[in-house]
Amino acid sequence: MSGAVLDPLAARYVQWLGLPAAATRDVADEDPALVRAMPVILRIERNDPPARTPLLEAAAAAAVAVCLDPRAEPEGEWHEPVKAWVDGRIRKVARRARGAHWEAVQALPGVTVTVDGASARALVPGRVVDAPKEVTRLQISGSELPSDEPGPVPAGTPTLWLNPTVTMTAGKAAAQVGHASMLLAAALHADGREDFLTDWKDFRCAVRTPSLREWASLHPGDDPLNAWRRRQLVAVRDAGFTEVDPGTVTVLAQLP
Repeated sequence: MSGAVLDPLAARYVQWLGLPAAATRDVADEDPALVRAMPVILRIERNDPPARTPLLEAAAAAAVAVCLDPRAEPEGEWHEPVKAWVDGRIRKVARRARGAHWEAVQALPGVTVTVDGASARALVPGRVVDAPKEVTRLQISGSELPSDEPGPVPAGTPTLWLNPTVTMTAGKAAAQVGHASMLLAAALHADGREDFLTDWKDFRCAVRTPSLREWASLHPGDDPLNAWRRRQLVAVRDAGFTEVDPGTVTVLAQLP
């Protein structure tokens, strides 16, 4: 297993956290026809919706699984689209699906992960304007799910801490935890931690919401590099396209 395709993400990480909030929202230089995104499809059935936490954990695992799949390596069929996406902004667009629409997206290139009965499928990223109809017909809104009580973090599992001061729909949170699992993999690869990547069973992460005091103690502040070196922690800083203000740190990802 190799995470080399994520190297550009690791190289940009510290710079991103150091940017002023306004810079993260500047898209004036982007051609809309060239914008790329990873679709993340959340299975939310009308009569039997999943619990929120397992669905977010499935989304986080699915997103990084696409990037670490052998097909994303240099000789693989997914390499070029994944590399082109990672080289730019790692946008994700979460959509909800059920029934036949959920079954239809299983035929598209990607990885489905199921956690405690909750399923998410991350698709190989591509240009938004080229998204297939199986994806574009799916709803982006309406992905909210009630809070749940997920219990203790399983031993040896990376934890993705959601910002307790920010309200996000399940769709927004799914995209953010997907960013977090990718940043974690990128940092591990950059550090030569192939042992952890190889042993990272099913790319499972625990998604939890800390107390305000816990969040404050975890936050890397203005020293993200040392937060990784000393505490094995990375942060997701949102560009502010939807739901949250530009520059908001939405998730902190921490190794066990």
